[in-house]
Amino acid sequence: MTLRLAFMGTPDFATPTLAALIAAGHNVVCVYSRAPRPKGRGLAEEKSPVHKLAETNGIEIRTPLSLKGANEQTDFAALDLDAAVVVAYGLLLPKGILSAPRLGCFNLHASLLPRWRGAAPIQRAIIAGDTETGAMVMRMEEGLDTGPVLMTERTTIGRKTYGALHDELARAGAGLMARALAALEQDNVTEQPQDHEGLTYAKKIEKSEARIDWTKSARELDCLIRGLSPSPGAWFEARGERIKLLLAEPVAGKAAPGSVLAGLTIACGDGALKLLTVQRAGKTAQDAEIFARGFELSENVS
Repeated sequence: MTLRLAFMGTPDFATPTLAALIAAGHNVVCVYSRAPRPKGRGLAEEKSPVHKLAETNGIEIRTPLSLKGANEQTDFAALDLDAAVVVAYGLLLPKGILSAPRLGCFNLHASLLPRWRGAAPIQRAIIAGDTETGAMVMRMEEGLDTGPVLMTERTTIGRKTYGALHDELARAGAGLMARALAALEQDNVTEQPQDHEGLTYAKKIEKSEARIDWTKSARELDCLIRGLSPSPGAWFEARGERIKLLLAEPVAGKAAPGSVLAGLTIACGDGALKLLTVQRAGKTAQDAEIFARGFELSENVS
């Protein structure tokens, strides 16, 4: 059944959901995205991935800096929406926006709420060593990711990197949102309030977190490396150069933390890490064995 929708999103993670809603035949009358930002040496303004996809499909695009103003809320209400779909938009939705659509506003969130509410749920789940995560569609409230859940799709994390899990959840979430909207329109969904036990917050990744501390265990560092791969990338310093470590494997080994062992392996506080994929500054990512042919590691890294 066709719904009259607004879509609110910004990064690559949101584009599969917008594409799925268009493919399902919904009437996406307007797309909201973050305003274009200067990028690169020339500081030319670059449109967000969602902005570009909406433009390709001939959909009206709005890029307000805030939704708190009366004019912005009046313009939103005038769209006469059945629902609004929100995926990694980046702006807070005030009460005047949340209450405007007939059915409400619905968010796709990449975690198993209430675990990892907030900005970086995929990275935080991997870094924390979680074994499972997923995508959830929830009804939005004024609180941060507090609303009742309509549908959930789970997945194991295993040894997935942030990049791989990001793409998997983006695809799964797109189908999940399409199914949730269909069930909602048919009044065939039961909204489940969140259980606040086990609540955690996924704060934004800070630059300082990306530097590898070799005194930590190999298991902890493996989770950190995968959680930051490919971006922003965990890193260490060798011979005065910053090296990103995009993939490694915990192995047996014992020596002072940061000691370079045989076989492209570096000792940790407990165990060791075998380097698999690395990236030098200004270079593309490469297999660690190829990297080692042109860059010999010193006895110790930091």
